[in-house]
Amino acid sequence: MTTAPTTNGTNNVELPQYSPKDFTSNQDVRWCPGCGDYAVLNGVRKALPKLAIRKEDYVFISGIGCAARFPYYMDTFGMHTIHGRSLCVATGVKLANPELKVCVVSGDGDLLSIGGNHTIHAMRRNVDITIVLLNNRIYGLTKGQYSPTSEQGKITKSTPMGSPDDPVCPLSIAVASGCTFIARALDVDVKLFESVYLRAMAHKGCSFVEVYQDCNIFNHQAFFYATQKDTKPENTILLEHGKPLIYGTNNDKGIVLEGTMLKSVTLGGEYSESDLVVHDETDRQLAFLLSQMRHPQMPEPIGVLYCDPNHPTYDDAVQNQMQKAKASASTTDIRQLIDSGETWDVTESGISSS
Repeated sequence: MTTAPTTNGTNNVELPQYSPKDFTSNQDVRWCPGCGDYAVLNGVRKALPKLAIRKEDYVFISGIGCAARFPYYMDTFGMHTIHGRSLCVATGVKLANPELKVCVVSGDGDLLSIGGNHTIHAMRRNVDITIVLLNNRIYGLTKGQYSPTSEQGKITKSTPMGSPDDPVCPLSIAVASGCTFIARALDVDVKLFESVYLRAMAHKGCSFVEVYQDCNIFNHQAFFYATQKDTKPENTILLEHGKPLIYGTNNDKGIVLEGTMLKSVTLGGEYSESDLVVHDETDRQLAFLLSQMRHPQMPEPIGVLYCDPNHPTYDDAVQNQMQKAKASASTTDIRQLIDSGETWDVTESGISSS
């Protein structure tokens, strides 16, 4: 690590020139060989040196599950919290020290089942944190039960006759909850993940990145239709702001708006490129329609679905309230504050107001 003339825009402090090794802890990485979490971990380590932020200002927080080991492998501050409560802790950390860059990394079971309510409200409040959801459509750490994102009919140890319920769509939840940065990436596409993650971390507000991640032990190949070289072109569509929605091995297919629904068409003949929907990442309604595109009926979107960098954040609003309260306070003496207003004296003879 060498010193470089890069400065932090907030306090104009000179920053070191980091490398991925500077974010690598001394802990042995203990995931199953071939797990997609390795690729995400490497992607994060490669991305962070490109942000003008001191490593001491990063905090990685996780819940419970295979992905929850993430903070141990980052040479930053971090917390391994309890099941489903990572976003509560992350919100508290951000409120206590707004200068910190807080990133939550956890799985679909943790963030969408027991922690689903907290996920919704962190997004609704627009807390200035980044949420990375490693979605493998299974409970991996507890050995293969079906999760909220498992497809209908999924046979697992907890659903031997197949899952009877429809899966939740993380991106749709994010859009409906008011999240201000929403994206999807792939574990094996390091370049795409890095570009999306850098934007998420730089975003002012709540960022949500769903990552299709392979659990090669309990749900192997769940996303191979979207990640493999021979199947990816026909089953995914890369979102680029201001560009038409084109996909396919030969870029001969696209997405049009028919009524209020998106429809896949083949170019040539009835449809041309001018008929296609042009991606606008500032359009929340379009983002919701895109989030509903699901394999195998439609290609699935990857990249940035939505971005609103101007929406007020929860932590800024709280800090503003605190400053107003301090400015209007008649006293800063803690004893005087405790004794003010309605108080009661509890004695042997009873309770009396004062």
